[in-house]
Amino acid sequence: MQSRMTNIVTVLPEVMKAMQALQGAAQKTELPEKTAHLVHLRASQINGCGFCVDLHPRMMKKAGESDRRILSVAAWREAPFYTDAERAALALTEALTRIADREEPVPDTVWNEAARHYDEKTLAALVVEIAAINVWNRFNVATRQVAGEWNP
Repeated sequence: MQSRMTNIVTVLPEVMKAMQALQGAAQKTELPEKTAHLVHLRASQINGCGFCVDLHPRMMKKAGESDRRILSVAAWREAPFYTDAERAALALTEALTRIADREEPVPDTVWNEAARHYDEKTLAALVVEIAAINVWNRFNVATRQVAGEWNP
């Protein structure tokens, strides 16, 4: 596989600054880093972003995440390795990533379950993290960034 072009954030460094600022704001909240990593991986799986599906497990492993939890993200509903709060975050991730797939993109049941586990500021951070990874996925998929070419 070959990239179609240089990574967008290399071509447009201001985009990298904007993305870092966006995610930096979310990271200043109480949203657990492990939760952010889980939603990044799940959205990337849904979006078919090979670059991120390769990158995020390595980042998760570096942050101390277990192999079981990393490998089970795609089947999180059937895996016993996630907290109720993480499950709510993963459900919200799927809804926000697949907004065109249903009449009510984010059902009240999904939103209310997330709101039950996260206060308003942390829930805002969760939505920002989900939105940001979807942007990253779109950059990488559009330009066919090659998995394994960036090592954090």
